[in-house]
Amino acid sequence: MTWFSNLYGWQQAALSTFFTWAMTALGASLVFLFKRPNKQIFVLMLSSAAGIMLASSIFSLLLPALQSAGEYAYITVSVGFLCGGLIIVLCNIITEKTGAFSKENLRKTFVTCTAVTVHNIPEGLAIGVAFGALGGGATGVASALMLAIGIGVQNFPEGMCVSFPLRAYGYSPFKSFFIGQLSAVVEIFAGIIGAIAVTFISGLLPWALSFSAGAMVAVVCAELIPESFSNKKILATIGVMLGFCVMMVLDVALG
Repeated sequence: MTWFSNLYGWQQAALSTFFTWAMTALGASLVFLFKRPNKQIFVLMLSSAAGIMLASSIFSLLLPALQSAGEYAYITVSVGFLCGGLIIVLCNIITEKTGAFSKENLRKTFVTCTAVTVHNIPEGLAIGVAFGALGGGATGVASALMLAIGIGVQNFPEGMCVSFPLRAYGYSPFKSFFIGQLSAVVEIFAGIIGAIAVTFISGLLPWALSFSAGAMVAVVCAELIPESFSNKKILATIGVMLGFCVMMVLDVALG
């Protein structure tokens, strides 16, 4: 622990966010254990991903945004949330109008991966801010580490959230894994930036958190829930509830 405490803040953030990326990759790697799922498993995968993303939006993003936004937090968070949702809506409109993707599943994959990647940016910033504020000293390192560990554990199901639907859509296990882990690479860069520019990022963090929450909820409403509820409503409901509970427990227990 001593050698870690003596590192610069950006170095601590880089190592910690590398851990959070590794946890995402570990979750995404579970696609190697499954063959192409049948319709019921496909519905369960999508609905569970929806529940995970909803819980993450509330407990990992919106609540911390409200706590850190200061005066008129409800305005800041509301505007950020709406902007995040608007980005996904525009993304959908552009891809549909321009025909950027020839297959519907490919378009859905692109939108979902975009939302999860956007969601990972403020998580990396939060870790970077936590370590950058320490100035490389030992005081508070343990709490910053616990934040990184908590986010890392939460990233495990998020890796599944991206890779499992890809596998269900017919992508190969390797391609599903690669795209799934790639969504968390941005955390490393965001963590380093957050540690270096901590005085500026702290004021922007509520906006980033609420923005990514809006993007996540928009994807859940526009893509995951309609797809999973189209045939097996009872199974999809169970999946959403289970996914939400799992992510809520992780967020609250490790928050």
